[in-house]
Amino acid sequence: MRILFINNDGGGYADYVDVAQGTTVDKFFSQQIAGAKSEDYLIRVNRQPVARDHVLQEGDRVTITPTKVEGAVAA
Repeated sequence: MRILFINNDGGGYADYVDVAQGTTVDKFFSQQIAGAKSEDYLIRVNRQPVARDHVLQEGDRVTITPTKVEGAVAA
């Protein structure tokens, strides 16, 4: 099935990607952002926050945005 993936990490990009039926948000994240911790990102499906076990559907829009910016200093 095909979904729109919007990656706001680094330079950012958006593209359609094919995923298997039954793919969860957690599995999709680990495939797309290798080696990163999902708790360091805001993950939304169709503009809504979802649980990691949410199963993706045809036509979904997945946005992954880091919550920590590299090099930023806490105030």
